[in-house]
Amino acid sequence: MDEVLKIVNDIKAGNIKPIYFLMGEESYYIDKLSDYIEDKVLTEDEKGFNQTVLYGRDVSIDDIVSTAKRYPMMAERQVVIVKEAQDLSRTIDKLESYVENPMLSTVLVFCYKYKTLDKRKKMTKMMDKVGVVFESKKLYENQVGDWIKRVLSGKNYSIEPKANAMLVEFLGTDLSKINNELEKLQIILPKGSTITPKHIEDNIGFSKDFNVFELRKAIGERNQFKAYTIADNFAQNPKDNPIVMTTSLVFGFFVQLLKYHGLKDRNPKNVASVLGVNPFFLKEYDVALRNYPMRKVSQIVAALRDVDVKSKGVGANALPQSDLLREMLYKIFN
Repeated sequence: MDEVLKIVNDIKAGNIKPIYFLMGEESYYIDKLSDYIEDKVLTEDEKGFNQTVLYGRDVSIDDIVSTAKRYPMMAERQVVIVKEAQDLSRTIDKLESYVENPMLSTVLVFCYKYKTLDKRKKMTKMMDKVGVVFESKKLYENQVGDWIKRVLSGKNYSIEPKANAMLVEFLGTDLSKINNELEKLQIILPKGSTITPKHIEDNIGFSKDFNVFELRKAIGERNQFKAYTIADNFAQNPKDNPIVMTTSLVFGFFVQLLKYHGLKDRNPKNVASVLGVNPFFLKEYDVALRNYPMRKVSQIVAALRDVDVKSKGVGANALPQSDLLREMLYKIFN
């Protein structure tokens, strides 16, 4: 992210602001920037007297301002980091008087996760003038794969497309969670390695043979034997393969297929963008497109709504997971 790099480069160059307000839905970059400031702004000798970490649930705005107004001891500046600052959301406006006249010898950092300040408010505008107001936005699912490749490339690793897509499918768009799993793999694998689906299966716990990708592929190919085999495996391992997730992903697959049928521009790049899928999987969608005419896809989408509702316990409390999976496949193949 260019904005993150600019903030880091400014700090490296000595252009350090008195306030950093790090906010937004994606906690990964908030943590990275906060950790960087905590690690790099002061020397190890300076940190003992001049670095303070507070937690939003334990302090008030008055406590934070009082700490921020202290003078550094035997150092050019002090660093005050307020973690979980979102717990102060009801009183955050009380910070305005400090923002009007911040201590230039203090670096005050707020980690305001999962929420944002109103950018139209006077305090936010003032803070943006004297310091840094950074919003960490969630990536869209079709952006996460490229993010994984960039992170790994920067550490001299690469990843196969299917392994990349498996991480996104199973871990979603939570960059912190994905990064944790990538760091586990980097401990095990030497630099220069290419991460494969086998590495994912052995070290993170996703089966390369019995997963939603293989189920989706079998359904798209109308390979009933393989689809029912995978479904039986899911039923035997319900904790690893929650029925709600399975039905939702299969439902989503057919919704995407319906969009594909309606596309006039079937250039692969456009298709991947509109469907929000990894281009690696487009061949599977092409096969499914031939096997399921638009009318049939519409019927399947309607039928899967019912299965999806049942998978969430509405009107089917007594039905075991195996029966729901079989019902789902029966409605798809017949």
